[in-house]
Amino acid sequence: MAHRDLKPENLLLDDNNNIKIVDFGLSNLYNSGETLKSACGSPCYAAPEMIRGVRYYGASVDIWAVGIIMYALICGFLPFEDKNTEKLYKKILSGVFETPIFLSKEAKDLLSKILNVDPKKRITIAEIRKHLWYNLYTMP
Repeated sequence: MAHRDLKPENLLLDDNNNIKIVDFGLSNLYNSGETLKSACGSPCYAAPEMIRGVRYYGASVDIWAVGIIMYALICGFLPFEDKNTEKLYKKILSGVFETPIFLSKEAKDLLSKILNVDPKKRITIAEIRKHLWYNLYTMP
């Protein structure tokens, strides 16, 4: 399943501080290896392939959105912002974002792999789970 609208507003914490994902209105079920076409979700969290209007893999666009959320949580602002949607999309498609000096090299590395504009080169969930930054901050 692809959520396709991951953003902070759709993440809740339960009593044990576990993240719960809500609002599956734009989600889509699909078989492994199938691609999706609909552009949906919030513009600031949209993956480049969605903006380009090409077929995409659901997991890949959700990973991109998680990277945007991770960046916002660490930095306090979004990596791609503009009031003008056309300009916003150009920024996303370029893939160029600021890396504040307080970001660790491990965080920069993971963000660069998640926010890779080429979905074929974007890191996978399995690779994220092996990444040093992820393992520094997750509990066994």
